[in-house]
Amino acid sequence: MYTTPLRACLTSIATATLFGPMPVQATELPAAAFLDPHLNVTKRSDAEHGRVKSVTAPTQDFTTAEAFEARPAGAATTRARTDRDAFSQPSATLSFEQELGFKLGNALFEKLWVFSPSSTLASDGLGPLYNARSCQRCHVKDGRGHVPQSPDDTSVSMFLRVSIPGPTPAELAEVHGYIGTQPDPSYGGQMQDFAAPGLPAEYQLEIEYTEQTVELNGGETASLRVPTYRAANLGYGPLHPDAMLSPRIAPSMIGLGLLEAIPAADILALADPEDRNGDGISGRANLTWSVEHQQIMLGRFGLKAGMPTVHEQSAGAFAGDLGISTPLFPAPWGDCTTAQDSCRAAPHGDGDARGTEINQDNMDLVTLYSQNLAVPARRDVDDPAVLRGKQLFYDAGCISCHTPKFVTHRLADRPEHSFQLIWPYSDMLLHDMGDGLADLRPEGRATGHEWRTPPLWGIGLTKQVSPIASFLHDGRARSLLEAILWHGGEAQPARDHVVALSPEERADLIQFLESL
Repeated sequence: MYTTPLRACLTSIATATLFGPMPVQATELPAAAFLDPHLNVTKRSDAEHGRVKSVTAPTQDFTTAEAFEARPAGAATTRARTDRDAFSQPSATLSFEQELGFKLGNALFEKLWVFSPSSTLASDGLGPLYNARSCQRCHVKDGRGHVPQSPDDTSVSMFLRVSIPGPTPAELAEVHGYIGTQPDPSYGGQMQDFAAPGLPAEYQLEIEYTEQTVELNGGETASLRVPTYRAANLGYGPLHPDAMLSPRIAPSMIGLGLLEAIPAADILALADPEDRNGDGISGRANLTWSVEHQQIMLGRFGLKAGMPTVHEQSAGAFAGDLGISTPLFPAPWGDCTTAQDSCRAAPHGDGDARGTEINQDNMDLVTLYSQNLAVPARRDVDDPAVLRGKQLFYDAGCISCHTPKFVTHRLADRPEHSFQLIWPYSDMLLHDMGDGLADLRPEGRATGHEWRTPPLWGIGLTKQVSPIASFLHDGRARSLLEAILWHGGEAQPARDHVVALSPEERADLIQFLESL
């Protein structure tokens, strides 16, 4: 851990930023928020700043593909496969030794955990309450999850987060705009729909959809499914009267280490919470307390950017989704609350030579795996329809949130992610997406209307990896067009622009997105 005085930090960020002075005020972000999850960073020279600024500037030429555009993860990009393993390849920059660690991490990611006590001591400790038996059960083939396909289908890829209003933690008191919440006293921080034998599950997720027709220019129409969620068959009494529920579907896993390697300064340079430039886009940074680093950090991961690092996100998923204890989150009963006596008293897998149910050595392997799932190469970047669609994407204002390019840090301890030109199509910031997508549940500085801009790289291969996968935070969108039509709030003008396109132009726009 290290700290820097606020004034010095603001000065260094303002001078180092690639996109001009930061639009945020000193009261908006505390000094600790500028810290990256990397301590071994080599500062860019003035000449490198100029090069980076030039290469990440939005293009004005849509007659041909840009240099390196076909390699969205830089040197880490892998060839685009035509099977379901397109998201399951190691980054091309891994060393031989790292590839071995990647494969071991993959085995742990796919591992089916079992209940305690068990003769398989290395794999016991599941639950007692849980959402899935393995990471792979949610992140299907390392891609997106799916909504339940029928009333009998288990919602393995989907669950409900839950919280109630609460005080701001002392360690986050200095964070401007932080919204205090706390877990539901009976159900904790998320709802688990499976349980060990002899224990009731917390709930059963029920979803009802109604169809809503949207008229498009050119005589076309689209149908959006409007979801209603219900936590049915509650196993531990009623929810708190102020409980706020948010449906979440598992996102894809590719490129996470590269997103972690983007300099915080470059992300914060895009923040404009007061919309001082008047473009209607007010990107805001989420801030969170890092259990790993014991300081306030920039949130990057999770649908509302509530987690600061890949390791912490992974450890949180082990605890919440599988009920597996980790060194960061050592409670052997996972998300069980003090109101769930039978859950806390159930057998667990702590106490043997492992220490926690998954130890730090194995967590490091899972983290290495999660950081290095490769982004596939783009397809058809020079196709005339793709180039026309790209220009329409820019003209609609989509890049105001879906920032095309960044250059990662120079990292002495992680050369595989170091100084790469990457194309995630995300600014990693929070945006108000309107009433239609609002979950009305805050998380950190994110309001109930705000979501982190999701990276778009690989999105065109989503259905190839998992044919039943769907889009947006809760999987309501069955197609990319439906996902666009759900955009509201700050994205309403871009959405309306797409509605007004001709059918041929909309087809080109979708073809561009499918090339990512």
